[in-house]
Amino acid sequence: MSNVPQRGPAPRQASIAEYVLAQGEVSAAELAERFDVSLMTIHRDLDELERQGIVRKFRGGVTAQPSGVFESNVSYRLKTMRTEKAAVAERALKLIEPGMAVMLDDSTSTLEIARRLRSITPLTVVTNFLEAINLLSQERGIHLMGLGGDFDPLHSSFLGVSCVEAVQSLQVDICFTSTSAASGGFAYHQEQHIIAVKRAMLDSASRNVLLLDHSKLGRVALHRLAPLSRFDLLLVDDGASPQALRELDEHKVPYEVCSTGRDSGAGDGDDG
Repeated sequence: MSNVPQRGPAPRQASIAEYVLAQGEVSAAELAERFDVSLMTIHRDLDELERQGIVRKFRGGVTAQPSGVFESNVSYRLKTMRTEKAAVAERALKLIEPGMAVMLDDSTSTLEIARRLRSITPLTVVTNFLEAINLLSQERGIHLMGLGGDFDPLHSSFLGVSCVEAVQSLQVDICFTSTSAASGGFAYHQEQHIIAVKRAMLDSASRNVLLLDHSKLGRVALHRLAPLSRFDLLLVDDGASPQALRELDEHKVPYEVCSTGRDSGAGDGDDG
């Protein structure tokens, strides 16, 4: 019998979503057993969750992990690669000086920067990420500017035309952004409406820094965001493979490898 109380399809679907986001990947059979419903009912629930963009179905199961056309829910991304994101954020922090205007996109990588900004005040911080807005709203010494637009609950961020226009009205010293994939000299993302905001951010900054955990190197997604040459610096953790770093070298991408404190053979790249 299920250890999850049943109160109809909507609460059950919410519980299924929470479970899949926590596990990363689950079979339909496991879900049917856990929630004490038929496989047919589970597949209907998963169809609805996929329609909402929360999970992605595959033969025999469901996953919260990204693909070339599916970006993970922010709840899942907040749980993954935390050590790697922290290492990259620590290095990024050294690029920020008191008095700067700093723009952060709606990535969980830049959220790690936001967690550390209290030591570099005064600062102006501009972001469309609700998670970062909530985190920084009570910090003294930070002038916080929230970028408005259409709220997207799957990304916990403000997007759309009005957000792009808000970004275009500003000029900041440095912009930190992340994306889903990087390969062949380009950065990629699965969703066009995310691309539009990120491109506007790149155009509104004097210096652009791309933050990546190593799992994003050597991958592609549906839409090209920008050539990697568009960024003044790419920061990646030391889990990056020698092959991935060689590709960055071949495309003359300025990058640095950020130590997680684990043993790694990866060395620093060209900071030029």
